[in-house]
Amino acid sequence: MTQPKFDSDLYEQVMQLLIQEGSEGAAEVLRVLLNEAMKIERSQALSAQPYERSPDRKGHANGFKPKTVESRLGSLRLDIPQVRGDVEYYPSALEKGVRSERALVVSIAEMYVQGISTRKVTQVLEKLCGTQITSTQVSRAAKALDDELEAWRNRPLGKTPYLMLDARYEKVRVDGAVRSCAVLVATGVREDGTRSVLGVSVSMSEAEIHWREFLGSLKERGLHGVTFITSDDHEGLQKAIQSAFQGAAWQRCQTHLQRNAFAYIPKTDMKSQVASDIRDIFNAPDQEEAERRLGIAVEKYRSTAARLAVWMEENIPEGFAIYSLPEPHRKRMRTSNPLERLNKEIKKRTRVATLFPNEDSLLRLVSAILSEISDEWETGKIYLNMKEIG
Repeated sequence: MTQPKFDSDLYEQVMQLLIQEGSEGAAEVLRVLLNEAMKIERSQALSAQPYERSPDRKGHANGFKPKTVESRLGSLRLDIPQVRGDVEYYPSALEKGVRSERALVVSIAEMYVQGISTRKVTQVLEKLCGTQITSTQVSRAAKALDDELEAWRNRPLGKTPYLMLDARYEKVRVDGAVRSCAVLVATGVREDGTRSVLGVSVSMSEAEIHWREFLGSLKERGLHGVTFITSDDHEGLQKAIQSAFQGAAWQRCQTHLQRNAFAYIPKTDMKSQVASDIRDIFNAPDQEEAERRLGIAVEKYRSTAARLAVWMEENIPEGFAIYSLPEPHRKRMRTSNPLERLNKEIKKRTRVATLFPNEDSLLRLVSAILSEISDEWETGKIYLNMKEIG
């Protein structure tokens, strides 16, 4: 790739800003230079200049995404270069700032969740940011955080062929009593092949009602084109899916199916063999072969573990929907394991709080974590090549 040339127009633009604005124009100068530096770095990542035909090209430019970044000079409205194709790129100049911003946002959420006073939050933020911060600024930051997270939870959605659903439970104090609160999370693979955290909901309501309301809210925000859904067998979820996404194939997580089987084995020493047999069924090249292997396993355990045999015959087929997908997609969609990372990140933060004072505080912290992970996914590399599904 040819080296980037000095841009005389950029030089003139910067000089005019400094002449006209002096030091007051420093923030705008920094914005212009950062935008230009990011474009140059994108060309380096692609191994080609804009519109250049090159056999070494690794991908293509894909426009820009606006983002406001806080700096010592104030807020900078930047244009983050995007790429498409088999190439991974994020501006080096922003990586440190993004990590700091993410840590700051989650720290604010964590502190408010734990009921820390505004004065103490101020002291912590001063150490994190290195500048003096007033309690009024902290209160405004908390309000801005809640507004931002609310906007993120209600942002418009689009066509998302693949959907993954999961639930976890956290302890919340309600009317003086400690209760388990359900945290529902939806992620998806969009039509461009990138992943996204689509939404999160926190509620004490009954399982099926909560799932119905959550899935309904995703559709109201524009989620459509769902053809395949992976999840565990959560209470009430199947009925909610059938109601919200009629015609979509449902894949029961194969990993959870294997774990569920252990509740039906009569002897502990059978565990490894049962796990091996179930893996062998799920590793079949097509559904016909999977059904054949299932039949053999059912007959194998009918006399030595009758309850297991009945359970396998009724439940294992719920893990066969994956065969309707292109072979390259099956490994990543046959389980809900990709959501394990989300759960680990959530658990790492929520175990510090131990007990949440209310549902809103739980929702605030989980939203802060998931919104940052979603940004990583949406600006990162392609998760699946969706051209495989036509």
